Amino acid sequence: MEAWAEDQGVKDSMVTFLADTRSELTQALGMVLDEERVMEKLGNPRCKRFALVVEDLAVQAVRVAGGGVPDEATFAEAMLELC
Repeated sequence: MEAWAEDQGVKDSMVTFLADTRSELTQALGMVLDEERVMEKLGNPRCKRFALVVEDLAVQAVRVAGGGVPDEATFAEAMLELC
């Protein structure tokens, strides 16, 4: 995740990248993507595309792509507008 943050130019910034290798956070947040078409192609559940704004351990904003919400709404630029 650190290399990805560096590649994206946000290393050591206010943006934090988190890995969820066992899907624990994904499940706790209700963000499991287990639609049949996804399972057929990828074999196991994935995480929905989403972004959070968290300040002092409190979630200030949530955006989940899909259902009429474009991926771009979860991009860092769009989320930073909410800060």
